[in-house]
Amino acid sequence: MERPAWAPEEIDLTKPSVARVYDYYLGGSHNFAVDREFAAKAIGMWPELPVIMQANRAFLRRAVRHLVESGITQFLDIGSGIPTVGSTHEVVRAAGSEAGVVYVDNDPVAVAHGRAILGDDPRTVMLGGDVRDPLGILESAAATGLYDPARPVAVLLVALLHFVPDEENPAELIAFLHKHIAPGSRLVVSHASADGEPERAAEHQDLYRRRDAPMHMRSRDEVAAFFDGFELAEPGLVFLPEWRPEAGAAPEAKPGRFTGYAGVGTRT
Repeated sequence: MERPAWAPEEIDLTKPSVARVYDYYLGGSHNFAVDREFAAKAIGMWPELPVIMQANRAFLRRAVRHLVESGITQFLDIGSGIPTVGSTHEVVRAAGSEAGVVYVDNDPVAVAHGRAILGDDPRTVMLGGDVRDPLGILESAAATGLYDPARPVAVLLVALLHFVPDEENPAELIAFLHKHIAPGSRLVVSHASADGEPERAAEHQDLYRRRDAPMHMRSRDEVAAFFDGFELAEPGLVFLPEWRPEAGAAPEAKPGRFTGYAGVGTRT
């Protein structure tokens, strides 16, 4: 297999990568045949999987545009995956902003690909880090010069917290971030839930167990608790397609089929 310029030398192209499979679901080009074969098997188990992933990315785009319009000038995207196909920095630039964007992921494949893709972009950087070490993330982000702790920042935890089990205290991780980010900062969360279609939840969770990435679906009340200390923006915590849909978009008949909630809050 010929290695494309964006694929780092240290990455094994013969093994599927969760990050590249996600890129494939989004319609991206940073994936290989081995990733597409894996995705085909996953879609066979869960046919709506690409649609769900695309709805999640569409929420991120809408949220980031809203935050740029609200005056946010720095973004911390934790658990970002490979920064491609409508990622935060692309949305920021398309909105005419030069805001700094710090991507963080604990997957070495995502980090390596991300750094190769971003190159020497002076306003965007890719870091290795884990949400379970929020202090380490904040310190590393500040060291890049793209994050100033004294100013409001948008912290994106998009499709991430459902991979953090209760015993690892995701609420405490967010409480730590709340304490250490400036007033006026934003928290952006999307989270898988069985509330919309409970009969499909078991299949969805089984799929991720097979990918060695156990998913912990939570109820609306449980997800809402993550926003303690944050004032939710309208329309509050809603199913993915219901969060500020694009103007003119037809209402989604069954928003719960996307098996996830989304919300944006301001640190008080």
